[in-house]
Amino acid sequence: MTGKARLGFIGIGLMGEAMTRRLLDKGWPVTVWNLEPERLETVVPYGAVAAPSPKAVTEASDIVLMCVLHTAAVESCVFGPEGVAAAGRPDKLLVDFSTADPAATAEMAARLRRETGMGWVDAPVSGGPMLAREGAMTVMAGGEAADIERIRPLMADMAGNFTYMGPNGAGQTAKIINQAIVGTGFVLMAEALILAEKAGIDAARLPQCLAGGFADSALLQKLYPIMQARDFDPPRAYARQLLKDLKAVKEFARGLGLALPVVETATEQYGRFVAQGNEMAESLSVIRLYEQKT
Repeated sequence: MTGKARLGFIGIGLMGEAMTRRLLDKGWPVTVWNLEPERLETVVPYGAVAAPSPKAVTEASDIVLMCVLHTAAVESCVFGPEGVAAAGRPDKLLVDFSTADPAATAEMAARLRRETGMGWVDAPVSGGPMLAREGAMTVMAGGEAADIERIRPLMADMAGNFTYMGPNGAGQTAKIINQAIVGTGFVLMAEALILAEKAGIDAARLPQCLAGGFADSALLQKLYPIMQARDFDPPRAYARQLLKDLKAVKEFARGLGLALPVVETATEQYGRFVAQGNEMAESLSVIRLYEQKT
C-alpha cells in the first residue's frame, strides 16, 4: 500500500500519457482506460492497470482524472453507457483536465453531483506533454472549495502552477483565454519568423535579442526556437486541437457579444492549415503555411 489515493485516468493521449507517467513515477496507483486501447501500451508497462470502461476506472478509484478531446467526449465518458456516472458516489471525485465548453461543464458537474453525489473539478491544463511529464504544467481550476483542497496534494506532484479560479466552469473560462493567447501567439510567431528569415537576419538569435523587452515571452523563449528549427516530429500538440480551441474562443466571445478580430484571423489561418491535411501535424508547424507563399 502506498498510502496515496487510488487514481483513475481516462484518456491516454499525448497529455494523458505524460500525466499518467508522472503520477506513476511519484508512486500513485493509476487505473487507466482509453477509447483506442492500443494507447494503453504507453503506460501499462510502467505500472498502470488497464480497465475495460470508464465505469470500471471509477469503481477502482477514489479520484478519477480525465483528459479527452472535447466537450462531447467528456459527456460520453461521464454519462454514456459504462461511463463514470454509472459508478459515481459521494466519496469519489472527478477531475477533468480536458478543454471543454464552460457552460456545458458547469451543467455536467451539477448533473453528476445531483445524480450521484460525486464532485467535479474542471482543471484544464497548459504547458504541453514535456511540462506534464515533469510535473510543471499550469492548471486552472473550477469547482467547490472542498474539492479543490482535496486535490492539492495531487496537484503538488502534477503542476508547477495550480490556481483556483472559482465555481465549475471558471477553469474552462480561464483556459479559453489561455488558448486565445496561445493560438494568436503561434500565428504571430510564424509571421515574425518568416519576416526575419526573408529579411536575411539570423532568425535563431531573436529570442536572445529580444529577451527582457516588451516582446519577450515564454512563447518566444521556449516555442519559437522549435518553430525556427522546424523540429516538428514527433508532434507535441496537434494542429486540429488548437483549431478546435480557437473556434471555441470565437464562439465564447460571440456569446458575450464580443468581436475579436485577431482571434478570428488566427482561427482562419489554422483552418487553412488543417484543411490542407495537417490535422495531426505539430501545431507549431503552421509556419509551413507561410513558406508556401514565399
